[in-house]
Amino acid sequence: IISSPIVKETIINNSDCKILLDQRKYMNRFDQIQELLGLTDKEKAQILSINMANNPNRLYKEVWIGLGGTQSAVYATEVSGEEYYCYTTEETEKVEVQRLAAKLGGNLEMAIRMMTQARREGAT
Repeated sequence: IISSPIVKETIINNSDCKILLDQRKYMNRFDQIQELLGLTDKEKAQILSINMANNPNRLYKEVWIGLGGTQSAVYATEVSGEEYYCYTTEETEKVEVQRLAAKLGGNLEMAIRMMTQARREGAT
C-alpha cells in the first residue's frame, strides 16, 4: 500500500479511523510512521505506550484507536483464558498446550481447560 504514493495518500487521507497495535519494533523510526499517518505527538506517545506496563496476571493486549484526529486512546482487549490458549502465538505456551494434549491422548480442549484452570488458581 505505501509503495504507491497515490494509493497511500488516498487511503490515509480518507481513513478517519486508525487502529494500531504494538509498534515497539518500529520505535527508532516511528517519526516516519507519525508523519505518514499524520499523528500528533500525543498520539505518538499513546501508541508507543502500548503493552509497556501490562498486568502480568491478566491475559490482555492493548490497541490504539484514533478517530479522525479528534479523539484517541489506548484500549485493553481481553479474551477468556480458554480463548487465549487457543490462539496464543507465544511459543512456550503453544508447546505446553501440545505437550499436555499429548499426555491426554490428543485432547486439546482438555489441555486448554487444565492450563486455564491452573493459571486461575495460580493468580489467586
